[in-house]
Amino acid sequence: MEIFYKMSDSVSKFFEAGGYVTNHTNEKKTDKIVEDVIKRFKERSEAGIEKYGTTLYDSPDGFYTFLNHLAEEMMDGLLYIEKLKQQK
Repeated sequence: MEIFYKMSDSVSKFFEAGGYVTNHTNEKKTDKIVEDVIKRFKERSEAGIEKYGTTLYDSPDGFYTFLNHLAEEMMDGLLYIEKLKQQK
């Protein structure tokens, strides 16, 4: 006796969105939004390496330096949110 299980919609969507093989021609599905974000990350990395002379991975900065950078970025983000809210 064979038992067949149907994948849930969320599992099916996971496989479809993850670039897994989705058809019989073995072509991988890609997501333009993800590809655009990856491109922007790479460009930002290149600019950072040029500006600071090192990669984030190899940076000698310590724990609290990175926490301060993160706090500053989050403050900037909040300012951008407020600006956009006031434009509405």
